[in-house]
Amino acid sequence: DLRLFARYTVFRKNWLGGLFRISPFAGVETPTGEDDKSDAFGRLPADIQLGSGSWDPFAGLVATYQTLDFEIDGQIAYQANTRANGFAFGDVARADASIQYRLWPRELGSGVPAFVYGVLEANLIHKGKNRSGGVTDRNSGGTTLFLVPGLQYASKRWVFEAAVQLPAVQDLNGTALEKDFIVRGGFRVNF
Repeated sequence: DLRLFARYTVFRKNWLGGLFRISPFAGVETPTGEDDKSDAFGRLPADIQLGSGSWDPFAGLVATYQTLDFEIDGQIAYQANTRANGFAFGDVARADASIQYRLWPRELGSGVPAFVYGVLEANLIHKGKNRSGGVTDRNSGGTTLFLVPGLQYASKRWVFEAAVQLPAVQDLNGTALEKDFIVRGGFRVNF
């Protein structure tokens, strides 16, 4: 599914070598992924479909404090998941915090082409219980805390980042499936 959102900076303070920002955001996850796949036994369960089939609004607030050596980010967000095909995923509330520390170059000078940052992030995610045909699935939802170490390479034009989400705490409902780990990678180009 495609997520569309807008963010607006409501507070901004800049100083030599640093900044502080507060920005609310809001958007919607649109039903662009396939949500009607089936096999010889019938329609596949909603939680293994590529898309949700529903229009799901979300909103939150993000804050950033940055200096030449490190950056601290914090975010809170809530997503209300609506019903599609008689099924609704549980709503999701989350709080995220991240610190990025410049590992290379240790000394700043003229003509530095790029930077390498070490990243440590924490993701606290609470998912409500799913509902199917008006019945609550007691084996879904719960709370998970991920710790996420990673690396980021940032140049003037592009950023490459990689991280591993490791579950530190999983307090799930009933027999809901636990996560082992999640590998994430990203690439951004500025233009």
